[in-house]
Amino acid sequence: MTERAREDHPSPRPSPPRGEGALNSPEGDLEIPLPRWGRGQGEGVVPPRPPLEGLRILAVSQFGAGPFGTQVLADLGAEVIKIEDPEAGGDVSRYVPPFLHEADSLYFQSFNRGKKSVAINLRHPDGVAVLRDLVRVSDAVFNNVRGDQPAKLGLTYETLKDANPRIVCCSLSGFGATGPRAAEPGYDYLIQGHAGYMAITGEPDGPPGKCGVSVIDFAGGYAAMLGLMVALYDAQRTGIGRDVEISLLDTAISMLSYFATWTLNREWEPERTRDSGHQTLVPAQNFRTRDGWIVIFCAKEKFWQELITTIGLPELGEDPRFAGFPERLQHKDALIALLQERLATRTTAEWLGLLRGRVPCAPVNSVRAALEDEQVRARDMIVEVDHPHFGRVREVASPIKTEGAITTPAPAPRLGEHTDQVLRELLSYGGRTIATLRSKGAIG
Repeated sequence: MTERAREDHPSPRPSPPRGEGALNSPEGDLEIPLPRWGRGQGEGVVPPRPPLEGLRILAVSQFGAGPFGTQVLADLGAEVIKIEDPEAGGDVSRYVPPFLHEADSLYFQSFNRGKKSVAINLRHPDGVAVLRDLVRVSDAVFNNVRGDQPAKLGLTYETLKDANPRIVCCSLSGFGATGPRAAEPGYDYLIQGHAGYMAITGEPDGPPGKCGVSVIDFAGGYAAMLGLMVALYDAQRTGIGRDVEISLLDTAISMLSYFATWTLNREWEPERTRDSGHQTLVPAQNFRTRDGWIVIFCAKEKFWQELITTIGLPELGEDPRFAGFPERLQHKDALIALLQERLATRTTAEWLGLLRGRVPCAPVNSVRAALEDEQVRARDMIVEVDHPHFGRVREVASPIKTEGAITTPAPAPRLGEHTDQVLRELLSYGGRTIATLRSKGAIG
């Protein structure tokens, strides 16, 4: 062992086994610990710890869908290590405008708090060897590259199982690993059009529209994390990992749900409805008020009765045209005109004051108003993160409320911020090995 290595590792232990292609560093002579996920809980009286503490995920992902998903796990205590390409400048979301600072942005911060960044060039053979060493001490490898790329990049279970038989390899792509579009990039915008969402969004006489936020990206991120956790549960029981594959298109098609069932089994086609009305339930839509909009959703007969009583139109309950859901749907235009005329006479706040607790209703808020809503604040849905440049950044919190969840996360990392730390602490690489890898271009 060199003098530099002795400084890095003053108490050497037997060298760990290395997989095919792993770096044979004379300095890497500490035992690599086994994956830590799955330790027992509740032993003694201790402060609540994060429910996913000890779970380590390597994330070869960027932009929105993948990082959104892994941030959910980071907020619950998982150690998420972003593997970023130093030659490409890391995750592309670091450079999304308008709020930028060097290789960082508020967009990037929104998806990557509490994570670590390790800069590895996966096109370099030594970079691949570093990744394989990290796989040895991790529980899962997640990626959101194009559907044809995981196999080419060596991110599948078949490629990595010899390094760690328990490893779970989860892939989230636009179109999946099979089919005629597997090699094409897929983004939320494209998928909303491809899966039929735009055809049913917007006013009947307007152009196709998309949801205002990237709903498919985020749903895909959630689906991927569910799949990943299911596979981890099985790996914990069996000691054998697996591939898990999710695509944005599959996710979007699955969420067509009853629209798809009706379309596939009956002569029925969904269509755009005025004022965002429900396809079959009436009344269930947006209504103009004197100063804005209100959403009313009468999903049960009792809500319909409460509505017409509260707004002063009890006679509608005696009208045979509006006797039940089928009749109200058949005479929708006539009914909506009557309701709209009455609802336009008061402000949104006035109607909410009368209807809340009796009829399902909500204001049509701006984004700012939604973030300032009393219920949102009561649910602690705003988290504050201290950032060295942006200052105190307020972000939306995880929707998963449970004991031990992270409430004071670290900001999203600088590109390669944890490279040296992770290679030293997890892989026992010494300073000379790290310097050599960096000089070769294998790491950043």
